[in-house]
Amino acid sequence: MATLHDLETPALILDRAVLDRNLSRMQARMDRLGVRLRPHVKTTKSIDVLRCVSGGTQGPITVSTLKEAEYFLAHGVTNILYAVGIAPGKLGHAAALTSRGADLTLILDSLEAAQAVRRAAVRLPVLIELDVDGHRSGVSPDSPRLLEIAAALGDSLRGVMTHAGESYNCTSTAAIVDMAEQERAGAVRAAERLRAAGFNSPVVSVGSTPTATFAADLRGVSEVRAGVYMFHDLVMAGIGVCELDDIALSVLVSVIGHQEERGWIITDGGWMALSRDRGTAKQRVDQGFGLVRGVDGRALPEDLIVISANQEHGVIARRDGRSPDFSRYPVGSLLRVLPNHACATGAQHARYQLVEGCEPQVVGCWERTNGW
Repeated sequence: MATLHDLETPALILDRAVLDRNLSRMQARMDRLGVRLRPHVKTTKSIDVLRCVSGGTQGPITVSTLKEAEYFLAHGVTNILYAVGIAPGKLGHAAALTSRGADLTLILDSLEAAQAVRRAAVRLPVLIELDVDGHRSGVSPDSPRLLEIAAALGDSLRGVMTHAGESYNCTSTAAIVDMAEQERAGAVRAAERLRAAGFNSPVVSVGSTPTATFAADLRGVSEVRAGVYMFHDLVMAGIGVCELDDIALSVLVSVIGHQEERGWIITDGGWMALSRDRGTAKQRVDQGFGLVRGVDGRALPEDLIVISANQEHGVIARRDGRSPDFSRYPVGSLLRVLPNHACATGAQHARYQLVEGCEPQVVGCWERTNGW
């Protein structure tokens, strides 16, 4: 059996034991709250990971690209929500997916997009995207535009959805709990407005990993979408959603040199392997381009982070600026880097190398899809 020492670096490592624990924890929360989980597969982009999720390839799932929808449909998953506002130029692609058996639902937040859907040759179900936190896209739950868009959609309307992305900027558990209630209440209020006006709105879809983790009440919600909870990352750890040991994903890198006078360890894990995401930069603890651990995934005696990254070079140093013990990290030795953002780091790689806990054996290799 191959071990981590047999892999060519950089390589994307997935700890199956941690993955399974994360999946079980979230499913148990949704079961307690009495709501269906519609996992967001944009983080994993892998049918093998989906097979580990409760419900597996029966779905339902959430995707962020139509290529993801194609990939999962090819593996037998039909119940798919495309959770990015539909561009009119993609309606033909979406219709083609439905002709191949996809039960594909779209989202939108404008009258123009709603009219484009109505003009399309194939009638496609739609959720109206809501803005409950001022973070990104969507219609205010109280806006007159909500009813205008509903009227334009006619019988294509299936309900509402929202994503409390501002939860990623919360600085306490209490703030995330409040954001989860703000998300729930806004979505339920919008659905109630639609129903009162005579429009169909059976679906009330909410979700983000932080709000799904800490929501106290999901009354009126029909489904929750979350994705990064499967792997977790340093951003989630930084806002208290998970512990460092809950991070299932890491990048295996090789030490290729030292700059001792600068206190630097040089690796072959640059931003092409780690991504340029600096999501922890504004958090209480800035993790640079990633937190460094030993080849077994355990914490090191020294607090090391990737302080800078070029395309194929990563520069590791002690957080406190002191010189590391270079004898611990000889040229050719292996280290693992925990990612700031699991989605961005995963997108740099074509496959996962599976391990179980701290054991060095590689117990499998799972392919993933990328692109649009």
